[in-house]
Amino acid sequence: MPSPADSARPSDANTTLAELRQIVGDFVAERDWSQFHSPKNVSMALAIEAAELMEHFQWLTTEASRRLAEDPDKLAEIGEELADVVGYSLALANELGLDVSQAIRDKMVKNAQKYPADQYRGRYGPEDDGQHRR
Repeated sequence: MPSPADSARPSDANTTLAELRQIVGDFVAERDWSQFHSPKNVSMALAIEAAELMEHFQWLTTEASRRLAEDPDKLAEIGEELADVVGYSLALANELGLDVSQAIRDKMVKNAQKYPADQYRGRYGPEDDGQHRR
């Protein structure tokens, strides 16, 4: 059972996207980095951080990549890279004034239309016979 201290600790369950955007925005503002945070620069930084995240999985089998969740040290490293990716994503949203929640909702509607569940359940494409797992 979670302790009262656990419930007071920030987590996905009790942190809003707006709070995370504010944390990123404050970090940038405190350093006067907005001058460097053009959408072009931030999108490039995001791509670089995504590549650093991918390095943790390069050359691993699917199963080995799943087992990384059992290694606290590797998981912490992956968490840092994921935080960079999400942080730069939020910085880009801040720079462009994008509403991330709405953008995700809109994209999921498009994805649902593009990939109907009855045609794609358990497969990555309509031509997949279900035998090929990545």
